[in-house]
Amino acid sequence: MTLTLPSGTVTFLFTDIEGSTQLWEQHPDAMKLALARHDVILRQMIETNGGQVFKTMGDAFCAVFASPPDALSATLEAQRVLQAEDWGEVNIRVRMGLHTGAAEMRDNDYFGPPLNRVARLMAAGHGGQVLLSTALAELVRSDLPEGVEMRDMGERSLKDLIRPEHIYQLMASGLQTDFPPLKTLEAFGNNLPVQLTSFIGREKEIAAVKSLMAEHRLITLTGSGGTGKTRLSLQIAATLPDSFSGGIWFVELAPLSDPALIPQTVLTVLGLREESGQPAIEMLTHYLQSKKILLILDNCEHLIEAAAQFAEMLLQTCTTLQLLVSSREALGISGEKAYHLRSLSIPKAGAPQTVETVTQFEAVRLFLDRAQAVSAGFTVSSANAAAIAQICTRLDGIPLAIELAAARVKMLKPEQIAERLDDRFRLLTGGSRTALPRQQTLRAMIDWSYDLLPEAERALLRRLSVFAGGWTLEAAETVGQGPGIDDYDVLSPLAQLVNKSLVVVDADENDETRYRLLETVRQYAREKLSETGEGMVVRDAHLQYFLGLAERAELAVFGPDDVEWLRHLEVDLDNIRTALDWSLKQDVQVGLRLAGTFGNYWYNGLLIEGINWLSRLLHQPAASVRNAARARVLITLAELSQLEFSEGARQFAEEGLAIYRALDDQNGIAFALRALGHIIWLQDRYDAAYPLLFESLAIYRMLNNKLGIINVLSSLGLADVSDATRARGYLEEKLALCRELESPLMIADGLFSLSKLAYTSGDYGASRSWLTEGLEIHRHLGISNNRPIALLGQLAWREGDYESARVYLEEFISILRNAGKSHDMYFALTHLGYVMLRQGDQMRARSLFLEAQKNFKDGGRKIGVVYTLEGLASLAVFQNQPESASKLFAWADAIREIIRDTRFPCEQADVDRDLATIHIQLDDATFAEAQAIGRAMSMDEAIALALESTHD
Repeated sequence: MTLTLPSGTVTFLFTDIEGSTQLWEQHPDAMKLALARHDVILRQMIETNGGQVFKTMGDAFCAVFASPPDALSATLEAQRVLQAEDWGEVNIRVRMGLHTGAAEMRDNDYFGPPLNRVARLMAAGHGGQVLLSTALAELVRSDLPEGVEMRDMGERSLKDLIRPEHIYQLMASGLQTDFPPLKTLEAFGNNLPVQLTSFIGREKEIAAVKSLMAEHRLITLTGSGGTGKTRLSLQIAATLPDSFSGGIWFVELAPLSDPALIPQTVLTVLGLREESGQPAIEMLTHYLQSKKILLILDNCEHLIEAAAQFAEMLLQTCTTLQLLVSSREALGISGEKAYHLRSLSIPKAGAPQTVETVTQFEAVRLFLDRAQAVSAGFTVSSANAAAIAQICTRLDGIPLAIELAAARVKMLKPEQIAERLDDRFRLLTGGSRTALPRQQTLRAMIDWSYDLLPEAERALLRRLSVFAGGWTLEAAETVGQGPGIDDYDVLSPLAQLVNKSLVVVDADENDETRYRLLETVRQYAREKLSETGEGMVVRDAHLQYFLGLAERAELAVFGPDDVEWLRHLEVDLDNIRTALDWSLKQDVQVGLRLAGTFGNYWYNGLLIEGINWLSRLLHQPAASVRNAARARVLITLAELSQLEFSEGARQFAEEGLAIYRALDDQNGIAFALRALGHIIWLQDRYDAAYPLLFESLAIYRMLNNKLGIINVLSSLGLADVSDATRARGYLEEKLALCRELESPLMIADGLFSLSKLAYTSGDYGASRSWLTEGLEIHRHLGISNNRPIALLGQLAWREGDYESARVYLEEFISILRNAGKSHDMYFALTHLGYVMLRQGDQMRARSLFLEAQKNFKDGGRKIGVVYTLEGLASLAVFQNQPESASKLFAWADAIREIIRDTRFPCEQADVDRDLATIHIQLDDATFAEAQAIGRAMSMDEAIALALESTHD
């Protein structure tokens, strides 16, 4: 039975048995009986006083009460019975903590700060002791039972908690009253500073570092500036006071400029005075040799060599000493275990965000906590969730940057903060006046790191800022070389930048090592690059490098390594964009070459973006030169534009062909002829398309250009709708050539082409066989492709599996909607309309047919309009409108005859079935009259009839 737990402000009771682990080891049988009795006592006293046990963990109980007096009564009764019980050979002593607060409820459980506080309160006590928080003490002070008192234990610092707690001990007859000192931080030697803000997240990091500390005596927390290394080290230390009998001591090295002062600084922290004639390091090692102490050496990066020597000496001479170090880079000494601290978890850029999803990320929770500290009413909402997510993501999850941004909510909305992040170094200022100077502004934080670098590393960091989205070592060596880097040795300074946490190392899914800058560091380095005046040279090098990469990829992408090269291009897409943007300002001719070479990639879901880049380049005055670069971009733009139904596609192709003919570039001529022929075929002008495609094929055969031959055969296989046998011959030759090139992607494409042809011929078995083989290649390569999804949907439709057909087609349409308009999407809408007819959803079928019809008409694709009106004719049959349906089918027959596009066998079978139904409903004369009227209608009249004769 699920309990209904109280919500709002409630009182929590946490208990556990002191020393239970040792008791289990020594008296396992007796403990089994004792624990059963212990559980009965606690549960009975809790429940009879109105409480509920909501969680047990081993011998620990977690209970909740709606009333503070009830919680106090249950605790007193339970402790009295437990202390009076005869436990035999085991001594059961239970410590208890009580606290009142408002906790968050999820899945019938409690979460939040009140739970942490009551747990730490209980842990500070001893067996038999009951400790109360101030919040509970104030609520029950005036209502204590007779003979019950509260002993003031003073304000104490509890492990993990920022705010100290004023603790009270419950005193009553029948209870033990005297105990050892509370197990709070004050009981152990330390100088840990009291933290004035809450600690957010990092649970995994704390657990990982503590695990490493159990095995290694020197742990170094590394990471870029502002990631919270200091705060994490203090948080970890706060959980370990009873692990170091000699205490935990925090040593801040950031203010030191003289490395020789490190030993004296540590002596001062430990409360020791230097003695005349005795070196500080000797005094220190003598003092530490016999003590179990944790030393936290914070901010060592500017004294790295001296700090490394100091740490090594201490570890060698003081065998019980443990060191926890924070630094931008590891010390690099024997016995060290470096732990790299990454930024806080952040939402994925561009992903839709809700209040529920965005608050799952540490960076967002930190932003909210700090924002509420400066603006009490601030909260995350559906209106600002996306902006908060954007702030945290663009600031790379760096805690210091997020805290500085959160401070701005006093003056700006999150949306305004997000808009100003391109000038983040002016926006993110005004940190705590008591913080180190480098922690008061974002610029100062990075200045600190940059100023510590030697010139070669500064120069490389500046040059690396031109990369977007990361780079390879090869790219860094090409773009990063130049003045200040000895003998073009980029690897050495790059390795140092990695060690100093300024460059991040990533391994992609193919295990290729890539590097990147956090965006904040990149903006800073880009400013520095601009100040030096070498930005133009470096950006030119970046442009040339990615032109070379694209040209190499073009040569390799249609061979055995095609998938690998496509992934190269995909992972460097942001760099390609950056290079193209620079080419618009500096070198349009190189930009034309890059955009044209990259042309095959624009088809991969980047249709609109490709059109935009190509159009922008062609509109530059420097692009007017009638050379091969311009011609290639024109042809690529023509093909993309036709797919997008944009005007001018044919004119672009014709201009490109004219340029290639003027240059007598045979490969270019064949390339342009194939594109122009394909465009004219898409415009339903088959007679005009064939000569162009055959001329292109002849030139490619003469040149023995197998890739060109494959492309033309593919177009011919699609275009030859009148002879399925001849079309299959084209596509089988295409597949054979693909196999010769050993290109897995092209082989799969050849198989998909044959599968499509077999489908249109009504041979569904052969279609599925070809399709399955192609999909197996894709699965083996670990890639996805949306083209087979549509065919899977069509096959499922023809085989009567309408639900699978709907799922496949909806997935395909969703993918293409995100990429932009296309013929394929509108044909898929029509196919889905037919599926909806079979599933009885006439309203949705009509909506799909009409959406496809409108877009086909707007795009000038006559056969598309015909296909959608045939769908509406079928709908008219379903809605008992036989005359209208007959007219629409007759109109479609007449148009198909004019453009010489006959129906595929599977399509003709559908029409024949509908016509048979119409013949049953109409006499011969009425049917003949409807057919005559339909064949004479214009397109607009046919569309109007379809709209009039069908309904939702």
